[in-house]
Amino acid sequence: MTKTDLTRRHLLGGAAALGLAGLPGRARAAGPLTVGFIYVGPKDDYGYNQAHAVAAKALKGLPGLEVIEEERVPETNAVEKTMESMINLDGAALLFPTSFGYFSPFVVAEAKKNPKVQFRHCGGLWTDKDPKNAGSYFGYIAQGQYLNGIVAGHNSKSKKIGFVAAKPIPQVLNNVNAFLLGAQSVDPSITCQVIFTGEWSLAVKEAEATNALIDGGADVITCHVDSPKVTVETAARRGAFVCGYHVDQSPLAPKTYLTGAEWDWLPIYKSFVADVQAGRSPPNFLRGGLADGFVKMSPYGPAVSDGARRNADAVKAEMMKGGFEIIKGPLKDNTGKEVLAAGKGLPEKAIELESTNYLVAGVKGAV
Repeated sequence: MTKTDLTRRHLLGGAAALGLAGLPGRARAAGPLTVGFIYVGPKDDYGYNQAHAVAAKALKGLPGLEVIEEERVPETNAVEKTMESMINLDGAALLFPTSFGYFSPFVVAEAKKNPKVQFRHCGGLWTDKDPKNAGSYFGYIAQGQYLNGIVAGHNSKSKKIGFVAAKPIPQVLNNVNAFLLGAQSVDPSITCQVIFTGEWSLAVKEAEATNALIDGGADVITCHVDSPKVTVETAARRGAFVCGYHVDQSPLAPKTYLTGAEWDWLPIYKSFVADVQAGRSPPNFLRGGLADGFVKMSPYGPAVSDGARRNADAVKAEMMKGGFEIIKGPLKDNTGKEVLAAGKGLPEKAIELESTNYLVAGVKGAV
């Protein structure tokens, strides 16, 4: 076994041999609070995992806090073993399993087994039927994708934009829809082709999808995968414009990067830590957007015109006031079914958006 094989999951196996792994999650003792972060991919992926890891790193400077991390943990029972290790070997009292597929059944099972430990999962899956020591947090990142779409709409000459997506879950579908609707607010004739790869991280398929979108005429590309690195670099090599996601990818495409929808998880993590340190349970359901500091935009790239900047900035200012409606009627999905009647709208806090199962008219692709 090499050093790189010595993960917490292997250590827990050793603890099990000593009869320690079955110990219940212990109550928080006096002294530093131990917080555990678990990532499905590498912490330097220029994407989803990096956004969380940046916030975790910032937490390390706070008093009375110890931060432990493990990366490259698959969405299998491996994450259960990692959580058990952090609880039983490190004394973690607050866990952040960050990947979507961790929640059910893994986080749910561990929360039931460890009622004195707090589990908060990044995604939209927790309901009041789940353990009360678990919960979910997420951000209205579709606001950022709508702003991406506005800039894309100003820059597209072909009137075709493209989206590389992982899985057709509500959060991804909201982003695809928002990207197109932002572009159509500039030019209603713009269409968006989406290609689903089927997994959060599949570099070869992401490159193939990006090339296929560009071959099909798309001249602005964005994505919702764990690491946008492959999509951004592939689009840049092909001369297509690109809008980023998760973190700032402008160093990967300095000439063609337009802007990007980014996360800032630090305000959420600081609030959860403060709750546990004060003896309170963090909220079970937490959401926020640009106005809450959970979402931000990458700086504009050199190819963005003054007109595009003014347009996007004006819409962002409206979003900062709260209640902005990306999804509003009259609106049909891309099969012709009415989604919203005229005069109806869904603001960013609408719970219906947590169960989106459609692509809006103008998106080419199927759920």
